[in-house]
Amino acid sequence: MFWTSYLLAVLAIVLAWPVPILLSRASWPARSPFTAMLLWQAIALAGGLSMIGAMLVYGLEPIGDNLISGLRGLADMVLFNAPTTALGFWHLFALSAAALLTAHLVFTLLLTYYKIERQRRRHRELLALLAAPSVDAARTVVISHDSPVAYCLPGGARSVTVLSDGLMAALEPAELRAVLSHENAHLNQRHHLLLWAFAAWRQALPWLPTTRLAQEAVNSLIEMLADDVALKTESKATLIKAIAIVASGPTGGMTAGMGAGMAGSMAAAAIPSAHPGLALDGLEAPTGAVSGSARTTISRVSRLLSPEPQLPAAARGMVLAGSALLLAVPTALLIVPGLLG
Repeated sequence: MFWTSYLLAVLAIVLAWPVPILLSRASWPARSPFTAMLLWQAIALAGGLSMIGAMLVYGLEPIGDNLISGLRGLADMVLFNAPTTALGFWHLFALSAAALLTAHLVFTLLLTYYKIERQRRRHRELLALLAAPSVDAARTVVISHDSPVAYCLPGGARSVTVLSDGLMAALEPAELRAVLSHENAHLNQRHHLLLWAFAAWRQALPWLPTTRLAQEAVNSLIEMLADDVALKTESKATLIKAIAIVASGPTGGMTAGMGAGMAGSMAAAAIPSAHPGLALDGLEAPTGAVSGSARTTISRVSRLLSPEPQLPAAARGMVLAGSALLLAVPTALLIVPGLLG
C-alpha cells in the first residue's frame, strides 16, 4: 500500500492546485456549462477521496497489504485490544488526520445545511408578513420595494420566486417571463443543492484554492444553465434587457436566492443583504439568475452577445469520460487491491 498512498497523494495535489486553476481559466465551460459542472463535481469528489485515502492507506500500511485488510487490522486493535506496536508515530498521525478531516467535512456539510435551513425558515416567516401572492404567476410572491429585485427561495413544495413591485413595473411582459423562467430553472434543476455542497466545501477548506475556484465556477455555471432554459422561450435581446434592468438593483441582479434577501429601505432591517455564495458568517445568501457578482454578470451578458457553438459531441464525451476516470482512479486504488486478494 506504500505506493498507493503516494499515488493518491499526488492525485490529491494535482486536483487541489493545477487542475482547478487551469479549468477556471478555460473558456470552453461557457460553451457547455452542464459538462463543465459535472467536471467540477468530479474534481471535488475525487480530490477529497484522494486526500483522505492517501492518509488512510499510509496509516494502515504496516498492518495490511490493502485497505480492506488494513481496516480489519485496525478494527482488531480498537475492538479486541490487538497489539498496536506495528503502528509508528507517523502512521498514527496519518490515521488521526484522515479521521479528523472526514469528520470535519461531514460536520461542516451538516452545519452549513442547518444554517441555511434556519435562515430560509426565518426568510419565509418574513415573506409571510411582507409579501403578497402574485396574480400573474404561480409560486411567486411580490414585495413592496422600488428597486428591481428577483430571487427564488427553495423549499420543495414551498419553493417560491420573490419579485419586487419595482421590478415588475420596469419589465415588459416578455422580460418578466424570462426572469420567471430563469428562476424556475434554478428551482427545477435543484441548483441550491450544488451551491450548498460547494459552499460547505469552501467553508471546510478555505485555504485550498480549488474550493474557492470551484464555488465561483459553479455559481457562474448555474446562471448559464438557467439562462439557457430562459432562452428556450424568450429571445436573447429580451433576456439581456432583463439582466440589465435587474442588475441595476441593490443586489446587482436577479438572484437565485438560496435563502437570504435584498437590501433596501423596506427589508433592510428584516432580510439580509444579498451577496453571491456563502456569507462570511456562514449564512447562505443568494447567488443569482443574474448574479450579484459583476464579473459573473458581465461574462453571462458577453456569452449572450457573442454566442459560441456548443462543444462538439466528441469533446463533451471526452470531458465526461475524464470526469468518470477521475472518480474511478482513486476508487480503484483504494478498493480493487482488497477485492483481488
